[in-house]
Formats: sequence, structure tokens, C-alpha cells
Amino acid sequence: MPEKPTYEELEQRVRMFEEESVKGRMTGIALRERDEQYRQLFENARESIFVAQGGKLVFVNPMTAFLTGYSPEELQSRPFIEFIHPDDRGMVLDRHIKRMRGDSIPEVYSFRIINREGRIIWAELNAVLISWEGNPATLNFIRDITERRHTDRALFESETKFRAIFQYANDAIFLMDNDIFIDCNEKTLEMFGCTREQIIGQPPYRFSPAFQPDGRESAEKALEKISGALKGKAQFFEWKHCRYDGTVFDAEISLNELSAVGKNYIQAIVRDITDRKRSDEEILREREKFRILSDNAPFGMVLIDREGKFKYANRKFKELFGYDLDDIPDGREWFRKAFPDSEYRHTVISKWMEDFRDTSPGEKRPRVFKVACRDGNTKIISFISSLLTSGDFIVTFEDITQQKRVEMQLRQAQKLESIGTLAGGIAHDFNNLLMGIQGCASLMLLDLDPAHPHYEMARRIEEQVQSGSDLTRQLMGFARGGRYEVKPASMNDILRKTASIFGRTKKEITIHQKYSKELWNVEVDPSQIEQVFMNLYVNAWHAMPGGGEIFLETENVCLDDGQAFKYAVKIGRYVKITVTDTGEGMDAETRERIFDPFFTTKEMGRGVGLGLAMVYGIIKGHQGFINVYSEPGRGTTFGIFMPASEKEVEEEKIEAREIERGIETILIVDDEMMVLEVTRSMLESLGYRVYAFGSVQEALDLYAEKKDSIDLIVLDMIMPGISGGEAFDRFREIDPEVKVLLSSGYSVNGEARKILDRGCDGFIQKPFQLKKLAQIVRELLDKKI
Repeated sequence: MPEKPTYEELEQRVRMFEEESVKGRMTGIALRERDEQYRQLFENARESIFVAQGGKLVFVNPMTAFLTGYSPEELQSRPFIEFIHPDDRGMVLDRHIKRMRGDSIPEVYSFRIINREGRIIWAELNAVLISWEGNPATLNFIRDITERRHTDRALFESETKFRAIFQYANDAIFLMDNDIFIDCNEKTLEMFGCTREQIIGQPPYRFSPAFQPDGRESAEKALEKISGALKGKAQFFEWKHCRYDGTVFDAEISLNELSAVGKNYIQAIVRDITDRKRSDEEILREREKFRILSDNAPFGMVLIDREGKFKYANRKFKELFGYDLDDIPDGREWFRKAFPDSEYRHTVISKWMEDFRDTSPGEKRPRVFKVACRDGNTKIISFISSLLTSGDFIVTFEDITQQKRVEMQLRQAQKLESIGTLAGGIAHDFNNLLMGIQGCASLMLLDLDPAHPHYEMARRIEEQVQSGSDLTRQLMGFARGGRYEVKPASMNDILRKTASIFGRTKKEITIHQKYSKELWNVEVDPSQIEQVFMNLYVNAWHAMPGGGEIFLETENVCLDDGQAFKYAVKIGRYVKITVTDTGEGMDAETRERIFDPFFTTKEMGRGVGLGLAMVYGIIKGHQGFINVYSEPGRGTTFGIFMPASEKEVEEEKIEAREIERGIETILIVDDEMMVLEVTRSMLESLGYRVYAFGSVQEALDLYAEKKDSIDLIVLDMIMPGISGGEAFDRFREIDPEVKVLLSSGYSVNGEARKILDRGCDGFIQKPFQLKKLAQIVRELLDKKI
């Protein structure tokens, strides 16, 4: 089937039609035939075509209706200005009036259209004056250039970026037409000690000694290298160059062929290696290559006749699916290959037949199907089919696989975020409850002799509080914000420790370990990361009921822009940890849900589905990411990426300390009365004088009056009314040198970290034992300002 005419062809044919009509050279029959021909042209045109008369639309073709979202009947007699973007209406109306007056205006210009759904479309207009039913009117041709505008913008940004790279590179870069310099960057002028006028138009051997170290003439050798580059073979070599003043220096030269505007050029990159000439090291850097933008349509397109045969498929079709017309000569073969599952194929065919039966010419029918490609991959494709008056179907399609994947990831992130927020709140409140129990137990132990029958009971209470605290630690990890003790650590050490513990308990599992010797350090909460790996080991164990193997591996990796964008993390250095098992594996549906809270494949009583959700939350909380690859019967591989750190791992020092006491005055501010009273009692038992307030304002008033006699403030971070952060700032306004110990049921991350960065002296995590409180309070009181 021939392609639809462009609006330039339509305009030419309309003018011919008018001339022939005026001259009366057409018979009535010929005129009717020509009318039918032009009607077909107008209705099947790829552009929007309409006639405007008196500021209103008096004729529209189907593409105009498609572009605006209104039916032809709704468009008739409506003012065309209604569809113009408010910011462009003045310009469009002014040019329309001038055209009607016969004034000179641009033949083609662009503006924005707002369709029925409110979507903004960039349009390019070409209009001519005509006579319509005996009165002046304009025949208008509109082309949707939205995609072209986006492409032009991207091209402009790309050109700007590469021009900046070219201009401000640390190496001298210049372009040659054969053996003549035609352009260069600023570094070239600096390196050769000349002006642009002194180097442009010169050959490279003008800036070289007569002979190179191998005895060959510079001009002869240079031309040989240039000839090799022009034949498509990149050249990389060392060279003796001269500055403009005759000073000789050693350089590394890279010559590459560069095609532009149908002509081949040479791109030369020169690096001054005088200072490193004596060393044996030669560093080869990969050169950026310019890519030519394809002018192919951004979407696929096929033409199918009324018998179901594929008459045409564009290049994008084969690019997306791998099939050409020889592979799929008709619809039957297409359906068989693209939809191999018989049940799904039946559903797809039913939808297509529905479109064939019920579609009117020009009507668009969007569909979304999963298509099996020739290489075995499955893609999600958006189809739009349209029936032509000839009876053929034209179908356009777009790969929306990535779009759907991103939408799914967004929904997953939002779901985990909301559940994580709830988990974090629960953990905070639970820590406050534990603080009351912990405080009372600590005070009891302080007064009880170890031989007392209740001493062991109080100690067990402390142990249970610690167990409860460990549970809240996991909840905080799931909330992606609960890193309690972040410090430099080695992933190799953590893996060795956890693998050793797990291996001793599960003898039926063989663990293979392959660790990088030069592995970068990371900054993590070691206990939480240990929990991550223990959860993964247990998950693997469940997948291998008869025993199996686990493979652990570490390596250093660097993520570029594309990889970092895909996982919503920063570019840079990462430590990659791979955990692979030889278990049962997972299908695609299970893989998509494994990080969902409470999702589990285990039978009742063997798990609640929080293990991998916590793994996901903890890794995200450390600004890392985790991915998974698995197939049924082929095991599972988890890939964990953690940001690398320059900090060194510090050796842990265990010091045995007695409970430290004091006589200073301390102000406590906490809205939880139980926590307030028990903290007060703990500090008083240590010998301190204590003021305790549940109201920030009351505490501020007291501090303003007695600031000279108060040595330390213990401040809760989460309080109603005035928050801990605001309270800290107001205490600092009263006394810039005030010492403040921040206390919270949340972790040190988030708001607590911001307050510490503003100068807060310390942080203590609820629930805390008496000994820990005594130690931190003493350290802050003894700290010199």
C-alpha cells in the first residue's frame, strides 16, 4: 500500500484542483472522481488537516480529531483558538489575522495544542489561503512534532555536553581534515604555546622536529599514521612534538576516524608525558565516541491486509522483536511465535478480532500485550491499531517494558515506605516502654547484693530487655533508618563470621568462600549487616531441604551513570557481595514479591515473610541496593551493593569500667513520664543532682534562670509541641556552650544525625542500662569545651 501523502503533497494537489476547477477543464464525472480522490487523501493523511473560516473550524479530517481528542462532529464550527495553549493564542491569532489580510508571515511555525485530556502537544503549522464555499478561508496542515522537540532538546544538551568535554578536557584535542588542523580546544593552545590562528591551517609535523627518535621524517611518519586512521584503524603511539617556540616535548598521540556530515575527519588527542616518560607505565584511556542519532521512527509499525497478511514492517519491528516478514508472513504465524502460550494466545486473538469487527475507519484501538521475541525475551508492548478505508490495518507499537518495571518498583517502594514508617514508629514506642523496664531493673541491680535471691531475676529482666531491643533494631532496619552503630567495617570479616556461625549449625550445607584480597571498606551497622546475611543463609537453607551449597563472593565495582540511575543510587565505588545457593529457585512471579512484607512460600508455622523484607530495608538504609536472579531448578543469586568508604577499620577495644558517678547538676527533658522518672532515679543513684521536666518550655524557663549551675542536659528527640531539634537550638541560644546528650527510641540516623551535626555533644539509644548512661554522662561532663 503506498504511503500517506505529506502535507506538502496535499497542498500542491489542492492548488492544482483549484486551478483546474476555475478553468473549467474538468467534466462533472471527472470532478466527482477527483473529489473522491481528495477525500481519500484528506482522510488518510498523516497530518491534521482542517479548514478555518471566520475563526472557526468548518472542516476537519480524522487525524485532527485524533490529535485533539474530539470527534469531527464536536469540532465542527468550534473556534480553533480553543485548542491553542493560552501562552500561544495571541501569536497564533495574530498570524491568522495577518494571513487573512494577505500580510507576509512565516509559512511554517510551531505552537502548542491542548487536547481533550489536557495533554500538551507541540504542533507545526503550514497554512494557505483558499476559497471555501465562496468565502476566504485557510487550509491548515498540522504535524505533531512533540517527539521531535524532545529529540532536538536532547540533541542540544548532548552537543553542549560534548562541546564542554572537548573544550575543557585536560588533554589537547584537535580535529584534522586529512593532515590540516581545523579545530582545537584550549588545552591545545596551552600545550603548544600558541594562539588559535598560529595552529589552525597547519599540519601536525609543523609542530614536530624534522625527525622522530626512530630516524624517520616526522612528515612522512605523520602522514602514514593519518592514512591508517582514515582507513578506520585507530592509531595510538608516542611522538616528539615541538611547542611554538621550538621546545621539544614527549607526547602520547591518539588518532581516530570521526565521521560527520558525510565526511571523514581525524580526531587527535595529545597528552604531554614528559614528566612520566621515564616510567614503564602506559595508561590507555578509552576514548569517547560520538554516536549518530537515527532518523528512524521512534515506534514500530506494520501494515496488515484484510486477509491477515503482513504487507510491511519497519526496521523498528525487527529491532524490537527480531522477526522480519520472512519469519511472519501472516497473522497466523505472528500469533504462534509472539504468543507461544496457547491460552494467552487465544485471549490476544479474541481482542484483535474484536478490534477488526467493531472498528470504524480512522478509529484508534490501543492494546497492551506481552510479546515473546525471537531471542526468547518477553516484552510488554503497547499497540495502537487503526483501520484504513482500504480495509487494511496499520498497527504501531512501543516497548513499555521498562516503564512497567519502573511503575512496579515505585509501587513496591511506596508500599515498603508506608509499612516501614509504621514499623519505625512501633519500634520507637516499644523502646520507650523497654526504657522504663530497663531503668527499674538497673536500679534494682544497683541496690541488690549479687547473693540476693532477686538479683538473678533482675539480671534476667535486663537480658529480656536486651532481646526486646534487638527486635526493635530489626524493625528499625526494616524501616530503612535504623542504623544504630555505623562504623567502618570489612565485608570479608562480616561474611567470615556469619558463615562460620551458620556453618556450625547446618552441617548439611557446604559454604564456598571467595573474597577479594583488596576489598574496599564500608560504613555499616555490623550487627544489622550480620542479620542480613543470616537471613539470606536461612532463606537458602529452606530452599535446599536435602542439603546443598552456598557460594559467597566479594569484589570491588564502580557504578556508572546508567547503573546508578537504574537502582536510584549515587555513582561511584561499591563493594559487591554475591550470595548464591543451589536450591529450588523461583519463578518470575515469586521473584517480584520476595521483598514484600509478610510474603512467604513456606508452610504455616515456618515463617511470617519478614526476613527478606528486613534485608531489603537494611540495605536501603545503608544507601545500597540488592537484586536477585533466579530460575526454577537453577538456584538463586542475591547481589548486594554497598557504598565503599575511605575510612580504616578500627580495632575494637574492650575496657572493663566501674560505674562512674558524679555530683554535677543535670537537666532531663522527656515527655514520657515513666522514662523521665526512671532516668531521674538512675542519675540520682549515681550522685547527680537532677531537674526533670516533661515540658520543653518549662525546661527552657528553668535553664534560662539556672544555666550557670546546670552542667548537662539530657534531651529527648521526639516530643510534642517543641521538637528535640528546636529545643536544642533554643538551649544553644541561651548558652552557646551548653552540653547536650540526645536521647531517643529512634536510631542515630535521620533527625538525630542532623542535631549532632549542629553541635550536639552525644547520643544515647533507648533502652540504655545504668552503666552505659553513667559512662556517657561522665565522658560528656569531663569533655573540655
